[in-house]
Amino acid sequence: MDTNVLYYGDNLEILRKYIPDESIDLIYLDPPFNSQASYNILYKELTGQPSQAQITAFEDTWQWGIESEVALQEIASSAITPQATKELMSVLPNFVGKKTPMRAYLTMMCIRLVELRRVLKVTGSIYLHCDPTASHYLKVLMDTIFGPDRFVNHIIWLRTSPKGLAFTRFASDHDVILRYAKSDKWIWNPQYAEHDPGYVQKFYRFVEPETGRRYVLDNLLNPNKNRPNLTYEFLGVSRVWRWTRERMQAAYEQGLIVQSRPGGVPRFKRYLDEQEGTPIGATWTDIKPIQSHAKERLGYPTQKPLALLERIIQASSNESDLVLDPFCGCGTALVAAQTLNRRWIGIDITHLAISTMKWRLDNMFPNIQYKVVGEPKDLGGAKELASQNKYQFQWWAVSLVGGQPYGDKKKGADTGIDGYLYFMDEKDKIKKGIISVKGGGVSVSQIRDLIGVVKRENAEIGVFITLEPLTKPMEQEAVLEGFYHSPLGKDYQKVQILTIEELLSGKKPDMPSWISPIATPGVRKSKEGEAPKLL
Repeated sequence: MDTNVLYYGDNLEILRKYIPDESIDLIYLDPPFNSQASYNILYKELTGQPSQAQITAFEDTWQWGIESEVALQEIASSAITPQATKELMSVLPNFVGKKTPMRAYLTMMCIRLVELRRVLKVTGSIYLHCDPTASHYLKVLMDTIFGPDRFVNHIIWLRTSPKGLAFTRFASDHDVILRYAKSDKWIWNPQYAEHDPGYVQKFYRFVEPETGRRYVLDNLLNPNKNRPNLTYEFLGVSRVWRWTRERMQAAYEQGLIVQSRPGGVPRFKRYLDEQEGTPIGATWTDIKPIQSHAKERLGYPTQKPLALLERIIQASSNESDLVLDPFCGCGTALVAAQTLNRRWIGIDITHLAISTMKWRLDNMFPNIQYKVVGEPKDLGGAKELASQNKYQFQWWAVSLVGGQPYGDKKKGADTGIDGYLYFMDEKDKIKKGIISVKGGGVSVSQIRDLIGVVKRENAEIGVFITLEPLTKPMEQEAVLEGFYHSPLGKDYQKVQILTIEELLSGKKPDMPSWISPIATPGVRKSKEGEAPKLL
């Protein structure tokens, strides 16, 4: 099985096709939930609202339809579905409604969690990051799939301080993460936080003048008085000691046994800087949400901080272990795994996410080697994607030029805009290029349409992406539109036509300095010709 792989596609199909039984050491998932929430939204529109394109990509997750019906039948008939799970899913509609978004969501999650249990090693753990409106249902579901005795932790992540006035309820301030194990022999590396300053001042109150090291004097007496082999005289004091005489003598010679006065009971000098710290519990208050100025910020509101994923991965896996994120979004779990020398697999159903992850991995790890499965690699693959799903084809094509997808293609009227490219060739002045993507037959009239959209939107440049070869009249019409004259002293063709074949060969639009398509426009800029970089 390949590792360090990005899979484009439905994670249920990817799990069944590519991931063997008991091959994964650690699973983390943060699945999308509720189309009315900005959950796992990677992009924003110019208005600051969540991208309708991204919401469209997930909308089947919470809509009851034929896919949900098929999944429910598979759950009932599958040999790997636990009987308790089958019984739960047969009565769940009585509680959440027969065709409600919640039932659709839980059905979608159930069939995937059964597969995730299959691929998890006996020593593995799974961390499920929950929306609070679904966490109670998911916990019951996880109990039936993994067993109630495999529940390990109900983690509360205090992601923000309560803000504003709570007129009808307590303010929402935390996320829930459910942790389950495959067996009772899971990988575990304890995690520690720094000692509380008050605790340090109270207990580690002694300081060595020559080194500045803090220490405490620990009791060396054995609570069990019936230990003849540990009863002896040391430094003139006879007691039942915790240690053997040999260990006591060695510690004394190292300067670690302190006798404050002649005849006083010797004590052990324990240094603060040699202690592991305070064990981390299941309530995490020390990991802050991503601030607007943070280096890791990609510009969407529910991005999880890298420190959160690093804690999970460090605690429940070892170096070279394999980490899986089946809803990997912008890829924070994969970045954390790569940073901590773990192998990884990421799966996502949108080309928006795959292009984001590629951009992020390439910029953070310049020499990284990884594989992408399911993304068109040649003209034939592009044509197949266009025939299967024209919306995914459009989003994928937009990603080839580093653009940001625009609009809800399924519900709204066609505006002639499939994406935007942002650039900045004047200080504090964001400019844009309009992207139009065509997967079928093309003609000169479509170039004229794009020219009209560029003028209507007051854009500087138009980029026409075509799956089919361009015609001579199309090329002539684009040339007649002239140039955009940049204040930097360079002219750029006003309307540019690129074929998918050219883009797959590495050709890019000719434009001024790029801004990351992932972030809110205007916050990340690079020199002309350079790829966008994380600040």
